[in-house]
This record gives sequence, C-alpha cells and structure tokens, in this order.
Amino acid sequence: MPKLSNTINIENRRAKFDYLFLDKLIAGLVLQGTEIKSIREGKAALSDSYCFFRNGELYVRNMHITEYSEASFRNHEPLRERKLLLSKNELNKLSKKMKDQGLTIVPVRLFITEKGFAKLEIALAKGKKLHDKRDDIKKKDLEREMNRKF
Repeated sequence: MPKLSNTINIENRRAKFDYLFLDKLIAGLVLQGTEIKSIREGKAALSDSYCFFRNGELYVRNMHITEYSEASFRNHEPLRERKLLLSKNELNKLSKKMKDQGLTIVPVRLFITEKGFAKLEIALAKGKKLHDKRDDIKKKDLEREMNRKF
C-alpha cells in the first residue's frame, strides 16, 4: 500500500483578512468515507464556513467537500454540517468566550495528520473593522516594496 501524502493543507485565506485571531484550537472531524477520500485528493474549501454550537456540541457549516468521483450511490452531500470533536473543557471554554459580543469561531486550516486523520484548525476570532484591513494592506505593500529593493 502506498504511503499517504501528507501535503494536504487547505487554508482559509479570507479569514486571515477579515478576522483577528484570539485563540486557536485543533479539532477532529466526524466524516463519512467518501468525504475523507475527497479531502485526501485536496478537494475541499473553507472560504464561507463558520462554526456554531448546537446542544452543547460544536459544528461546522458551509465547509464544501466535493463529491468523490469514484463513489457510487453512497456519496456524501457536499455542504452538510459536520460535527467537530473537542474535549468538554475546550467546548466549555469556547462557549463562555462566545457569549462576548462580536466573537465568532472560524475554520482556519484543514489538514491530514501523519496517521491519516483529517483535522480542522479553528480560531476564536473578532471581526476587523475597515480601517484595520487597510492597515494590513499597507503593511503588506511596504514589506513587498522593502523586499524588492534588497
């Protein structure tokens, strides 16, 4: 059996631009068989996804995992809600912090571990204002200019 490729690293670049990350955690995912196969092929997107609490458990919504091309009638739904696996202490900590106004939980990165499990890095985040985004763009432009000169 060929060794699993550990190069799957799907990032949510939009989240870095729109949010200020306060705390990061790594959570497992409850997936169906065809979902993990699609993730191993790199066919997933985190761009519009977000996390929410339901009945004391954390779920991720709008995480798009493309249907597996080799599957038959037992294929998964691409945009279904997926449960995140965290300890009770981590869930309690996040739910207490979520009560603060303006905070949200966003998926930042989806990756495969060495053992072959899919993990989702989530972040407790606060939305940036327009002037904060402009400051970030200025910093990137200045840094790019400095790198060009040297």
